[in-house]
Amino acid sequence: MADGADTVLVGRRRRDPTTTSRTPRRLRGDALLAAVAAVFTVAQLVLVHPGMGLGWDETVYVSQVTSHHPAAFFSAPRSRGVSLLVAPVASWSSSTELLRVYLAVLSGVGLYLALRAWKGLYPSRVLATAGAFFATLWVTLFYGPQAMPNYWVAIGALICVGCFLRSWQGLSGRAALWGVVAGTALMAWMRPTDAVWVTLPLLVLVLVRRRRLPLLALVGGLAAGGVEWVIEAYGWYGGLGERLSRASEIQGGLGWNIAVDDQMRSLGGRALCRPCSGSLPHPVVTLWWVVLPVVAVLGVVVAVRAGRAARALIPFACAVTAAVPYLFMIGYAAPRFLQPAYALLAVPVADALWHLVRTERGRWRPVAAAVVALALAGHLAVQFAVLVGTVDRNVASRQDWTRLADELHRLGVRPPCLITGHESIPIGYYTGCSSGATSGNNENTTVAEIVDTARRIPVATVIGPGGTPPGYARTWTPHRIVDLGVRVAPRE
Repeated sequence: MADGADTVLVGRRRRDPTTTSRTPRRLRGDALLAAVAAVFTVAQLVLVHPGMGLGWDETVYVSQVTSHHPAAFFSAPRSRGVSLLVAPVASWSSSTELLRVYLAVLSGVGLYLALRAWKGLYPSRVLATAGAFFATLWVTLFYGPQAMPNYWVAIGALICVGCFLRSWQGLSGRAALWGVVAGTALMAWMRPTDAVWVTLPLLVLVLVRRRRLPLLALVGGLAAGGVEWVIEAYGWYGGLGERLSRASEIQGGLGWNIAVDDQMRSLGGRALCRPCSGSLPHPVVTLWWVVLPVVAVLGVVVAVRAGRAARALIPFACAVTAAVPYLFMIGYAAPRFLQPAYALLAVPVADALWHLVRTERGRWRPVAAAVVALALAGHLAVQFAVLVGTVDRNVASRQDWTRLADELHRLGVRPPCLITGHESIPIGYYTGCSSGATSGNNENTTVAEIVDTARRIPVATVIGPGGTPPGYARTWTPHRIVDLGVRVAPRE
């Protein structure tokens, strides 16, 4: 009896130091991840002006939930996730600054939670490096505080894949499966088709291995996040197939179409490259993009040799499938499309970088460390330069919409009102008017309806540079605002 008691006490005394040492280490790791997320939040607020007006797509998403502007036409590819994300602020406030601050803080919290999902799979220093790499890409900083879906698909991808791996390797039991559900649902909530592409390798793996619970978690997450999009497809588009077909049509028809060069052209700071013409940016700007998959493959090799192949191969495979439709299936490009792939590749990339600068025994390799540090410094300088230029251009273009809205107000086009023609959706939002189009991807009205509306409320059509007014507006009063033509319907 005494021996048994002593054994318990001795066991406790031997475990206590271990438990005590692990707790501070765990707290230090959490603090490191939190610091990365906090710096990311502050960097957004400093480098991406909170006062920058809403972009075209943002006006669509925000207008769905705000009481200060009419809802813009919501085309087939879009999902309601972003609108619900911004609703806590946009539903009662028209302040762009407040919305930007809210999204910057939320994106920092999201990054922290996404990195936490990988705890136990990699050391905290690797996860912090992965988070820092992803967070310092100009496309991540630029879109973090914006009402756009792609960053949140990336966060959902990190949570989903990280929790999947923890469950797969038995590190967190069934609790990790709820993380799989949450991450998958977040992706599907934002962009259902992207969620399918990201989870494709996971679905194949669980089907081959016949793992029922992970399969249920993945399918349950896809269903929970995408159910609204499917219901809307049957309510508004005549069925899921019809909505997918319309979405493909709006995106130029999905099919074999190499867009690798288009994505490279967009790396210079082009928010949307459609059509994607012109020369490629300077090689210094695109170098990181070419090197990224090479370093990621090195990270996979390092993991395989260390006996932890799944931890690198699975995120790498998910990154590849996430990138495939945007590299090989559409005829245009936007740098934000690849954010989920960048986020997933960041993990094996960070592992590779640490392998390059430190030996297996933890000793520094001075020469390699200096080279990697120099390369990362150059990389950060390039990202910062592209970000500054991108922010400046977008601030200027959105200020043009504000000035145009002010001029339209001066001409008597005030809410309730209707804007048609060139860039009618963002101009309508800035003016406080509804927007209408009789053709194109955002077709939502007819000529007869526009003419009838002009009898009741102010209507204006905007003509782009070099354009001609539509037939219904040729007799309307012409005006010139900067380089745009404006025709205002006469009031009866």
